[in-house]
Amino acid sequence: MNWKASSLLVILLCLVAHSFSQSDSSKIVSKKKDSIIADKDLKDVFSSKKQRAKKDSLDARPDAKKYFITVIPAAGYTLQTGFAGLISGNIGYYTDKGPDAKISTISTSVTYSQYSQIIAPLYADIWIKGGKYNFISDNRYISYPSNIFGLGGPTDPNQDHTIDFNQVKFHETILKRVANNIYAGIGFYYDHFWNIKVIDPQTRLINVFIQKEIGTTATESGPVFKLLYDSRTNQINPEKGLYINTLLHQNLQQVGSDDEWASLLIDVRKYFNFPRGSKNTLALWSFNWLTPAGDPNYLFLPSTGWDDQYNTGRGYVQSRFRGYNMTYFESEYRYRISHNGLIGGVVFFNVEHFSGNLKPYDDFLTGYGGGLRIKLNKKSGANLCLDYGFGKGSSGFYVNLGEVF
Repeated sequence: MNWKASSLLVILLCLVAHSFSQSDSSKIVSKKKDSIIADKDLKDVFSSKKQRAKKDSLDARPDAKKYFITVIPAAGYTLQTGFAGLISGNIGYYTDKGPDAKISTISTSVTYSQYSQIIAPLYADIWIKGGKYNFISDNRYISYPSNIFGLGGPTDPNQDHTIDFNQVKFHETILKRVANNIYAGIGFYYDHFWNIKVIDPQTRLINVFIQKEIGTTATESGPVFKLLYDSRTNQINPEKGLYINTLLHQNLQQVGSDDEWASLLIDVRKYFNFPRGSKNTLALWSFNWLTPAGDPNYLFLPSTGWDDQYNTGRGYVQSRFRGYNMTYFESEYRYRISHNGLIGGVVFFNVEHFSGNLKPYDDFLTGYGGGLRIKLNKKSGANLCLDYGFGKGSSGFYVNLGEVF
């Protein structure tokens, strides 16, 4: 379902060819042991040499504009959405100067798919001047026919059931710096499903049972407590640093939740330059989504592709696996294909495991694949990411604006 889920494939192929011709004629800005090629992005490809020279001179000035804006209409195909079209925008900017300044970002998009899905997110990660406070706002509306497969790892991929629902999500958090790169804070999360319907015409008796289990509405609501370590300077496209996010979400009936239960998230990401001194990146991701207390509605349980950015489990359709506890690991190697950075590539591998409320499931579920990157904005680092992933008995395209993690 990825809200960033599409790509202009024809443009992609043209850009691959164009980037190599650009690489050969790129301006060499210095001659040392290794020549340094000026970075280029999609705007450079479609601008004249005169426009590029003017743009580069403005960027070099101290009063250069500090808002890096990327807007892209696109169309493509993913496992969850089928064919889909979207328009997506991203703004990145700095409130501080210096090599350790963190980039703030605001992103949004509207997607409409072949399966009549509507996905409209608005995400903001804002750093206050001096890095003392960090505001994170994750909001979205979805109208979303999709498939569910039951609980656990060994579920049959051919025994899926189609449900339809609407959902709104409001996740708001404020963090205060308590030490260098360490932040602590509180927030409030609210998620609401309504018009939940099981719509498989072939399995009417089973539909009644599933509908009784998941209901027609579902709400989670309550405070969150968050501890964050983040040494990355660019959250849009990290090249180095460490990110550790620990979040406890307590759902309370007193503030509107259907049930009382808790969710614990431990999200760790590490980035290395590899080989050292290059602009290639080895990225590692450990994502642990746990239910330490209570019994949530089926739709709120940890599931493949239902992390906040819908990015876990490349190689599988969203919702393919679900359980009370989810542990997940992914590694990705990001490398330049063209010397000017316009075109890059990735290879990735992931493994996920689920457990019930009383016992673990046996299966370790692996996925792997590769993809291409197109530099949309060299200042913010925003990429258009087109990946193809393989899982056990499944495969498909996955597309993002900005890196997967």
